[in-house]
Amino acid sequence: MNRRWGELANKMGTLVEDLVAPSLPRIVREVLGQEVADLSVWRKRKLKDGRTWEFDAIAITEGQQVGLNSTKSSLRSADVDHLVTKEVAAFREFFPEYAHYPVVGILASLAVEESVLNYAERQGLVVLGVGDELMEIKNRPGFTLKFW
Repeated sequence: MNRRWGELANKMGTLVEDLVAPSLPRIVREVLGQEVADLSVWRKRKLKDGRTWEFDAIAITEGQQVGLNSTKSSLRSADVDHLVTKEVAAFREFFPEYAHYPVVGILASLAVEESVLNYAERQGLVVLGVGDELMEIKNRPGFTLKFW
């Protein structure tokens, strides 16, 4: 049984590579109307002071905007808060070359509860879930995108 849990955990670790990353260029094109010039998956950066931060996926557009992705197996309100309050600021600190680019938060998950979707939309985040084309946008029509 432990072996099966280990296999499942390893598979969940590839969620970004297997489902989210292949969908990000299409999602960014749909949301921002721009092509992705650079896509990094599992990007880890270390600062001179020794601090490190790992980002699930970063999409830099030709129009100098950033799609910053955080992927969870099950999305919670705390994950929304973490992206808004911690990850955007960390991205600007760890990638100063893109600090002046507008950042769009993109949350992805296998399971998205409606209450969490509602909360993420109020924060202006794009929410992705499993759909017909690997990952699809779960936000409702009229949703207001927010740039950070």
